[in-house]
Amino acid sequence: MKQVKNIILVIMGGLWMVSCNKQIQEKQADPNNPTTVPPALVLGTLLTDISGTGTAGRLSGTNSSEGVNSWDGAHRWNQYHCSNYDYYDNNIYAWTNGSFDPYLVMKNAVQMEKENSTRGAPVVNPYEAVGRFVRAYYYYNLTSMFGDVPQTEALDVAITQSPAYTPQEQVFQYVLAQLDTANTDFASLIASNDNSLSPSQDIMYGGNLALWQKMVNTFQLRVLVALSNKASDPLLNVPARFAAILGSPSTYPVLTGQADDYKFVYNPGNANTYSTYPFNPSNFGSIAQRFNMADTYVKALTTLNDARVFVTCEPAWAYVAADPNPCKYNYFVGASTGLPLALMYAAAGVDSFSFINRLRYYSNFTGEPNVLVGYKEMCFNIAEGITRGWATGNAETWYKLGITESMAFYGIDVTKTSFTAYFLPKGANSVTQVAPYPYNFDFTTYYAQPSVALSPVPATAINQIVLQKYIASFQNSGYESYYNWRRTGVPAFEGGSGVGNNGIVPIRWAYPVTEQQQNTDNWKKALTAQGFTQDDLNQQMWLLK
Repeated sequence: MKQVKNIILVIMGGLWMVSCNKQIQEKQADPNNPTTVPPALVLGTLLTDISGTGTAGRLSGTNSSEGVNSWDGAHRWNQYHCSNYDYYDNNIYAWTNGSFDPYLVMKNAVQMEKENSTRGAPVVNPYEAVGRFVRAYYYYNLTSMFGDVPQTEALDVAITQSPAYTPQEQVFQYVLAQLDTANTDFASLIASNDNSLSPSQDIMYGGNLALWQKMVNTFQLRVLVALSNKASDPLLNVPARFAAILGSPSTYPVLTGQADDYKFVYNPGNANTYSTYPFNPSNFGSIAQRFNMADTYVKALTTLNDARVFVTCEPAWAYVAADPNPCKYNYFVGASTGLPLALMYAAAGVDSFSFINRLRYYSNFTGEPNVLVGYKEMCFNIAEGITRGWATGNAETWYKLGITESMAFYGIDVTKTSFTAYFLPKGANSVTQVAPYPYNFDFTTYYAQPSVALSPVPATAINQIVLQKYIASFQNSGYESYYNWRRTGVPAFEGGSGVGNNGIVPIRWAYPVTEQQQNTDNWKKALTAQGFTQDDLNQQMWLLK
């Protein structure tokens, strides 16, 4: 009997200890630091990061390749505009210490999928499909910037501190595979009328899976065109993939208009100041004269007698003098991105350079939407693919459509010939003082120019297509204008002491210093595998060879 009592006491003591431990664990748990989070909330964070307005995804302009905001550092490096005042920024391609912060965003995408799975979601679900696009989007940009990057092991928590690098060719294979699967999964979800993607957290498409599917395929066209130098690669099979998308619209739907654009709409939102347009009435007085236009962009417009310069830019008033009509192409002058900052600042101060259009870009807090993947760009990508012989179709139709869609975006109706430009007159200091200036523009005459009408010679036609895509990508589409220049040489980017790197526009980012310190062996192996003599900005990656 005594033995039985002892056993009971032991059991009771054990239960008491379990109860105490449970109470201690419950008291130690921080209710303000949850261990799980609804996948919808993760989705909202991911898309905010991609938009360039988040914390992890915001491109600071110096050391990252995540989301790109309007008027961001990427657009200076695209040579659209210049900073003429060092306090705010400069025009140096400061790419000697890149960032792998996009991996944090991709890990969040993995976590989003896990959270949805633990809540009983089927294997194919909207969060999984969106996660595939997120990884494809970031890996495309990471490998385009650096070359070989960690991929096969990078999102594995067990070896996240020292992942091996994956050859660039394989990274692109992975990107294309993710996009293919995402397309298939979105199609399946649409067929089953799935509506489980949170409309409120999907800040891009409001839960519309049909738009997501179109965008994924449109983005794949971008990736394929970026691989033009590797069109003969049997593993990537670029022409066949391109032809499949164009030839099977029911299987691979793409964007059908600018309303379908994958874009972030800036919201004045009172307290939500993070989402206001970067240039707005609140900072007009402090920075409006600190950013002038870049010669690469302005010259692309003025040499074609392109009226879009009257919408995005203002005249260099020093050249206008007493002329009552400032709407003349020779009055619009950009600064060379390679110009020393002191010289640029002095010239801008006496109105020798064009500034950005004050009315369009400073009059409100909403501005233009930040287009990440858009219809205009798609038109030019299709035109280029057809010109290269990857698919059948009328390249000129798509090329011309890209131009007219871009003009429509800026309010230029190509069926009309009379328009009004709005500039801030010389000496005026408030957006409310902008004045109207009439001008004429005839699209038929514009397109009849030999420099604009699509050439029957493929090499010439591709240059024309890329130039018009550059013009249409002003302040949108992230790094695409830089990638296209690097791939084709169009338009001719301008170097000089102002760009750093011994006056040469670089062709890649150097890996993060943290990789050199914490992942040394794999970093060194990656340099050797790519044939790099050192980790600098002028080494030629596989994509460009």
